[in-house]
Amino acid sequence: MLRGERTWRWLRVLLQHLPPESHTMTALRNAAPEEELAEASEAAEPEKGRWSTAEQLLALLVDVQRQHLYAFSVANSDPKKRKKDKPPEPIPRPGVQQPKKKTAPMSDAAAEVLFNLINGPPPG
Repeated sequence: MLRGERTWRWLRVLLQHLPPESHTMTALRNAAPEEELAEASEAAEPEKGRWSTAEQLLALLVDVQRQHLYAFSVANSDPKKRKKDKPPEPIPRPGVQQPKKKTAPMSDAAAEVLFNLINGPPPG
């Protein structure tokens, strides 16, 4: 294809790569029939969507701000009255697996049972 030559394929490629928030994509979504929108929403996988660099940086800024607020509240609360707040979870990003939830700490009774299974029952 020559530099000045425009084809229908060229136009289709341009349209397919428009960002979802563009006026053209918004107009196409608004003009779509309800059935088509319902079908598309059932098959949608937003966690696999593309994020621009600006969206990645914005999510990072939000995560950092939430971490700072958490650290500030922990540092400035009375240790005796402090409740067990969990640190903030990062904003989920497309293509990034969420860290697995940590299991609860083992109770003393469960640790005793496990110890006895490994080492045998206590003497006596």
